[in-house]
Amino acid sequence: MALQVPADPYAFPCVGEITPDNTALLIIDMQFDFCAAEGYIGLMGYDIAPLRAPIEPIVRARAAARRAGLHVLYTRQGYRADLADMTASQRWHARRRGTPVERGEGVLIRGTPGWQIIPELAPEGDEAIIDKTANGAFYGTDLDSVLRAKGIRNIAFAGNTIDCCVHSTLREADDRGYHCLLLADCCGAVDPELHRAAVAMVKVEGGVFGSVAAAADFAAALEPLN
Repeated sequence: MALQVPADPYAFPCVGEITPDNTALLIIDMQFDFCAAEGYIGLMGYDIAPLRAPIEPIVRARAAARRAGLHVLYTRQGYRADLADMTASQRWHARRRGTPVERGEGVLIRGTPGWQIIPELAPEGDEAIIDKTANGAFYGTDLDSVLRAKGIRNIAFAGNTIDCCVHSTLREADDRGYHCLLLADCCGAVDPELHRAAVAMVKVEGGVFGSVAAAADFAAALEPLN
């Protein structure tokens, strides 16, 4: 019997089965600037509790993935200290929402505390980190090359934020032929309605972008690999 995760509207992966070599958990942008009260999301006045809610489910999903021998990868958004890789539109949006974008300071600057992955989800060993400057993790990065070099074709998605960076990456992964699973409780959004809509958009048209499950479903399905 094929090893798959029970999911809505179809089991993951939709073709083939999960093996330690062909499946990855991709944890997107679980950084201080997104998850801490002193990070830029908090400083804009948003309640960060919904962005911290995924931490424990991700911890459980990651532990299950590690026990099963699956690949675990991370993305981390950030910019050069001289802001040479920040577009003019990104700078405009940052100034409009009141976040500093001066040289060597501000939000998501590489090497600063806000850019770091939170300690609860710090990578271990040779778990790859993909550094990015865009919402989608494929744009301007080696993510696709890394996935293909490792033989990965099935990706379970977790992280912040579900309506922006997670969705942008998942949609492009689908376009590139990867089988996608959204772990809904492993993703955060600043607004519950955005979370609901992001989940619905994956499942629309019979699962146009993939399927949806919870951390518990993912972990239980991987038990035969332990």
